Amino acid sequence: MSRYQRVIAAAVGVLVATAVGSAYAADKMTVVSWGGDFQKAEDQAFFTPFAKATGVQVNQETWEGELAKIRAMVEAKNVSWDVVVADFGHAITGCDEGFLEKIDKSRLGDLNDFVPGALHDCGVSTDVFALIFAYDGNRLKDGPKTIADVFDTKKFPGKRGFRKQPKYVLEQALMADGVPAAKVYEVLGTPQGVDRAFAKLDSIKKDIIWWSTNSQPAQLLADGEVVISEVFNGRIYDAVVNGGKNFVPVWEGQVYSFNTWIIPKGANKDLAQKMIEFAVQPEHLGQFSNLVPYAPARKSALQYVSDKMKPFLPTAPQNFTNALGSNEEWWADHDEAMRERFSKWIGQ
Repeated sequence: MSRYQRVIAAAVGVLVATAVGSAYAADKMTVVSWGGDFQKAEDQAFFTPFAKATGVQVNQETWEGELAKIRAMVEAKNVSWDVVVADFGHAITGCDEGFLEKIDKSRLGDLNDFVPGALHDCGVSTDVFALIFAYDGNRLKDGPKTIADVFDTKKFPGKRGFRKQPKYVLEQALMADGVPAAKVYEVLGTPQGVDRAFAKLDSIKKDIIWWSTNSQPAQLLADGEVVISEVFNGRIYDAVVNGGKNFVPVWEGQVYSFNTWIIPKGANKDLAQKMIEFAVQPEHLGQFSNLVPYAPARKSALQYVSDKMKPFLPTAPQNFTNALGSNEEWWADHDEAMRERFSKWIGQ
């Protein structure tokens, strides 16, 4: 090749590379999540690094889990959200109703590396969170150790804080009544099992203070309004590490579930898939778990989590005794009936 030809070829190469890069950099997408410290951690671990690596403009919004909003976008063919962090149950419902895209899991690497239950046709989970119990170690020197202790008001007198929803509460009531985690949904799947769960709740109903927002349990404990409270594990971490509280978690009998990526039908599926692939790389999941105490949904990501954070993770071996994975398929089928009965029971 002559010198002139080499100069021309090089110039053409620069023009092509610039054009491709500019086209890619011109891409933009909208990611949606839960807001707060959770989304700040996602931004640091996923969104900003993805934007830097690809040149894609990543815009962020928040939501409260209103799945009807996604359904309406899809039906109106006016989809402005490309990828959404949702409950695992949202992936099930949206897939069944046909308003979510199916995700190409063959591009995610070793699927056996994911925590069991973390994957769905229309969802890929990033992290594991848990609903546990906790008490204030300054007020209760020798507190409960098991889920059965939590329901024992003779051994541990005082008010309990409970989440005002049947999901997870019914499961924990059965575990407190002696049902092993592996048998909970088998029992709960029968009328007698549902009766048993509500009977166990009946036994401490007069001592329950119900909470509805995730910030309430820590405040109830701090104010001494309850001696023990049901609480999401991330809130306990924040109260202990950032708030200086002496709150002691009770991990035995935890119910855990997943935060899960979903893609609305009609979104920029290619970019959404690329974002998911990027986010679930083990090192990125590990970085996220170093910022908030939710366990990575891939087992290999634990090597990137600091020893300081590991004791706060739901999947830490010492925290996983009699742990129950929420059966989101079961709840998709029974949620309405359980909510109706729960609402009537609360009002009795």
